[in-house]
Amino acid sequence: MADGEYESVLCVKPEVHVYRVPPRASNRGYRAAEWQLDQPAWSGRLRITSKGKMAYIKLEDKNSGELFAQAPVDQFPGIVVEGVTDSSRYFVVRIEDESERRAFIGVGFVDRGDAFDFNVALQDHFKWVKQQNDFAKQAQNPDPGPKLDLGFKEGQTIKLNIANIKKKEGASGNSKLRPAGSGGASLLPPPPGAKSTPIPPLEEHPVQSQPPSAADTDATLPWPQPSATTSASADLWGDFAKASGSVASQNQPSTGWVQF
Repeated sequence: MADGEYESVLCVKPEVHVYRVPPRASNRGYRAAEWQLDQPAWSGRLRITSKGKMAYIKLEDKNSGELFAQAPVDQFPGIVVEGVTDSSRYFVVRIEDESERRAFIGVGFVDRGDAFDFNVALQDHFKWVKQQNDFAKQAQNPDPGPKLDLGFKEGQTIKLNIANIKKKEGASGNSKLRPAGSGGASLLPPPPGAKSTPIPPLEEHPVQSQPPSAADTDATLPWPQPSATTSASADLWGDFAKASGSVASQNQPSTGWVQF
């Protein structure tokens, strides 16, 4: 046992009886009926402790706690603790002293529940010991197991189909860029730097007696400008006015107005 290991208590039963066990005549097992159950050799307290992987069954005095006998248990079930064939409340325990002298005694519990707890405490401890042994073996000899080869063989290729992903991304992008209007059509913003100049009403600009200059005409006159003279209208509208006037003169009498 290592020096750093500590002792823990697994089970305590306040009342047990100890009996002398006659030598076993055959291999048929022990029988508690042969022990003179009405005359126990000793009565006291039973305590099960563990230290490392070992368990210890200790028989102690009820009042003083003085140790009467002790049974080191290295495995269960095993030769150290063995049940009898005719009862579930009695066990045969192999005790051992400091000089390693050994003897077999009978241990009986007053209540069947106490005997059950005694049995379960030993089972749980050695179940834990078995798990610790399994973990230690796995750590020393890890089982690599079959390796999964995910590498490409020579000449092997893989094909990825991402057409649907691109289509979905395009559809989602278009839906974000196309704001919905009242009729479903999009409204284009004005070009950068463009300025809208409101057209003044006709009433605010009377006809001038003198033909204005080209700069004044662009800045002050409304569109279309009523012609003061034939030459001014011809210069303003150019060939488009001539063509329109020639067509109109064929179908309508001349009134002095330019026809559109």
